[in-house]
Order: sequence, then C-alpha cells, then structure tokens
Amino acid sequence: MGYDRAITIFSPEGRLYQVEYAFEAVKRGMTALGVKSREGVVLAVEKRSTFPLVEGTEKIKRVDEHIGLAFAGLFGDARVLIDQARIYAQSHRIIYGEPIPVELLVKRICDIKQAYTQHGGVRPFGVSFLFAGVDRLGPHLIQTDPGGTYLHCKARAVGSGAQRALEVFTEEYRDDISLEEATLLALKALRAAMEKEFKAENIEMARISVEDKVFRLLSREEVESYIEKL
Repeated sequence: MGYDRAITIFSPEGRLYQVEYAFEAVKRGMTALGVKSREGVVLAVEKRSTFPLVEGTEKIKRVDEHIGLAFAGLFGDARVLIDQARIYAQSHRIIYGEPIPVELLVKRICDIKQAYTQHGGVRPFGVSFLFAGVDRLGPHLIQTDPGGTYLHCKARAVGSGAQRALEVFTEEYRDDISLEEATLLALKALRAAMEKEFKAENIEMARISVEDKVFRLLSREEVESYIEKL
C-alpha cells in the first residue's frame, strides 16, 4: 500500500511498481516483432488507427542508414527516445567518422531509460524497442524494456499480441533461416497476433540485409506480395 506512489521506493519484496506499470503500458500497445537471420533482420508491426478518420501512425522508424527500430507502448515516449537515438548516431559519425555500433546505441538509450527508474519527480518510459541493424559484427536484433534492460534476440515480439507471436517463433524459427524466410515468418507471427485485422494496410514492415547494410521500409505492394506467399 503506497509503494507504487514514487519511483524511488522499493516494496518489501524488492519491486518497483512504477516500472512494472510501465511494462503494462507496453503490453497494451500494438504488436511489434522482429526476426534475425544470418542475412539480415526484418521488422513487422501492427499499424491501426483507433478512430476511422485518423490515419495510422508509423511504428517503424529509421535511426541511421544501418539501424532502424519498431516499438510498442506510448508513442510520445518513443518519439523522445528516437530523437535522442538519432542525435547519438549522427554525433558518432561526426566524431569517429564511422557508423555507430548497434549495441552501443542501444546501451545509450537504455542508460536513459534506467536513469528514469531512480529519480524522484519522473516516471519510467512506457515503451519497448526492437532495434534492427547491421554493423561490423553482423546483424543485430535487440529488445529494450522500460527498466533499461536490453536483450540480444533471434526472434522477438512485444505488445498486446506478443504471446501468440512468440508461440509461432518458438515452433518455427531456425538458426539457418534466410532473410526471405524470416520475412514470411514475421508475417505469419503477426497474423497470429492480429487475427481478423491482418491486412496489408494494417501492417508496416522493414528490412536490412548484411549485403548492403541499408535499413529500408517495404512498400504496401511488397507487403501484399509476401502475404500472398503465406
């Protein structure tokens, strides 16, 4: 009783309730997922508007030429952190003359998230990211959570339909999966998460390959062509 009123107070069980509430905000967000292969990484998100006269907002963002992300949770929180990620990426290019390593960028964003779990007068960021990128170490798919933790993943989903998508990944993911197969697997998992709303206009996808190291969004026509292959 009362332990959830301040971010700096631990409960007797060692829990920070405000951080746990931020996790709940992520669980209520629209589904976002990613799949990594040796050839690259693919991201896919559920993109729907809750109001008929409002166009769906973009849930996949490009951070730098070689890094992009998808998110689930509060859009305003995501926007602030994405802007900061872009500043970090461009500053690294200017100072060092090379693209920022994917894990370094993720760590810096998680440092911000973690700081907002231990100061009075603030609240945690209610958003989880799936970073997809390629650097000199190869392809990366990294998830961040509201507490500032990050995890390297082979396949991952966050948001309201995450559990159904993860069941598909657990059953069908292979270590030798190709980028094309990863794209189809991402759509199959998203179909399980979205159920009746699974349509090309409600889906946003992006890919990055090891070959060109360029993060790009797929057009609706490309998404429709992959859906036809399912």
